[in-house]
Amino acid sequence: MRLAVYTDYEYRSDGVHRYGQRAFVVFLEALRPHVDRLVLVGRLDPQPGRSHYKLHEDTELVGLPHYTSLAHPWSVARSLLASIWRFWRLLDEVDVVWVLGPYPHSVVFALITALRRRTLVLGVRQDTRAYIRSRRPDQRWMHVAADLLETVWSLFARRRAIVVVGPELERKYNRASSVLGINVSLVRAEDVVPPELPRARSYEDELTVLTVGRLDTEKNPLLLAEILALLEAEEERRWRLVVCGDGPMLPQLQSRLGELGLLDRVDLRGYVAIDGGLLELYRQSHMFLHVSWTEGFPQVLIEAFAAGLPTVATAVGGVPAAAEGSALLVQSGDGRAAADALQRLAADPELRKQLVDKALERARGCTLEAETERLVRFIMAAP
Repeated sequence: MRLAVYTDYEYRSDGVHRYGQRAFVVFLEALRPHVDRLVLVGRLDPQPGRSHYKLHEDTELVGLPHYTSLAHPWSVARSLLASIWRFWRLLDEVDVVWVLGPYPHSVVFALITALRRRTLVLGVRQDTRAYIRSRRPDQRWMHVAADLLETVWSLFARRRAIVVVGPELERKYNRASSVLGINVSLVRAEDVVPPELPRARSYEDELTVLTVGRLDTEKNPLLLAEILALLEAEEERRWRLVVCGDGPMLPQLQSRLGELGLLDRVDLRGYVAIDGGLLELYRQSHMFLHVSWTEGFPQVLIEAFAAGLPTVATAVGGVPAAAEGSALLVQSGDGRAAADALQRLAADPELRKQLVDKALERARGCTLEAETERLVRFIMAAP
């Protein structure tokens, strides 16, 4: 099988190596051993340089004309017009195309793939309507565009196989011709820790709470400062927060931490790649905290589960169904509930053991190897 995968992600090149910006490229490259040829398709940054994830030399990349954001429609339109011919030529060389959307490019690419009679499999990683409304609350034209794109994508799915991330999207697309729900796991089977490791953690002294995610509106990063303030108000200098992630709200988070006098209790690590020390940070921490407003099913939860980390997560999107019994769930935006849940974990070893045992079991069932094998079988069976 010769497989091409389109996502609306950026790639870079330093003239020697190619790089993916998002960790999802690790998942995509894990498909390579299962196929005869893997071609990734996405925006290529015109500025030479490196990014977080170096592509394997056997992975091909078709770089499309760049645009900075979907919020700039004319730039998107110019990129799309220049991309159509490149995508059309690519279809001469592949059998199957997995098109993740819904984005303007993905809608057009799906139509072209069907016109050229190549096997088309659709993909969805998140609820686009909720994502756009959370990230661009005042740009009504983007809300309308997101609604239209999701409607078109749902209609496409009536006739094509579709891969979705998390149980909520699986329910949303239950009228599709054929649907596969997956978890985007970057955890290999060998990365799941033995149960003895989390049981050996001491919760007697300073406690490290880890959070991983982009510092953007939908991830609600300012709530992290409020939660830490509540914890420190009751047990001063016992709690430390490690934040892995970058994004436009970093200055606001730093400012809020400064206002609360908490900068010395927080370690802002910036972006840490999954293969660049992130797994070790999970294992060195005591608890994991997730505070997003919107989610499909966050891969960071699988990473936390694989490290045997007791977890507090917001009950949004696909999180409740996928993390039930493996984490304490709280309402999004409720800092008091999150702080109380972390304190419960710190004080109750039996609760920690119950959650960790379930979390490790869940992590073993959705490793990178298991999820990519399921995906390849589904794609190969697609009409």
